[in-house]
Amino acid sequence: MTKQSGTTGGVLGAATVAMGLIAGTFYVFACAVMPGLARSDDRVYVEVMRNINDVIQNPVFMLSFLGALLLTGVAAWQGRGELHRRWVWAALTAYALAFLVTVAFNIPLNNALDTATDPTTARADFEDTWVAWNVVRAVLSTVAVGFLARALLVRGRSYASPASVPATGASVGG
Repeated sequence: MTKQSGTTGGVLGAATVAMGLIAGTFYVFACAVMPGLARSDDRVYVEVMRNINDVIQNPVFMLSFLGALLLTGVAAWQGRGELHRRWVWAALTAYALAFLVTVAFNIPLNNALDTATDPTTARADFEDTWVAWNVVRAVLSTVAVGFLARALLVRGRSYASPASVPATGASVGG
């Protein structure tokens, strides 16, 4: 194990926070927003989704959405040669897949919804597919948070002072 700079833990911590924010966003859509909207008529459903898609494109969301990927990538690079690196790479892989799902499926569905003219047809073409892909990205990003949390734990243990962790179970200074 090589000692990396003090920024390694900070970047890993920031990646974990950003990933948690994104996983939480996708989770809230999966368990509250979309089931709530499912109770709406077609016109309201399409209008609200269009509004959400419009307002979510803001600097705060983009900072966490892109930051989770960037910070996890930097943490993976910084962790080379460290015990926690596998967990960071696993997180990066899981979130890269969630990011890909968003770009390949959710965003094109959002764009199609934005240009649709008939609310009933628009909803039929959008809802089930978007919800299913959102669940996929919610699961992947939540798994990524778990991997990053594990990386923090492994990193913390590897940097613990040998004097504070007795190897034989005997008391320190006894």
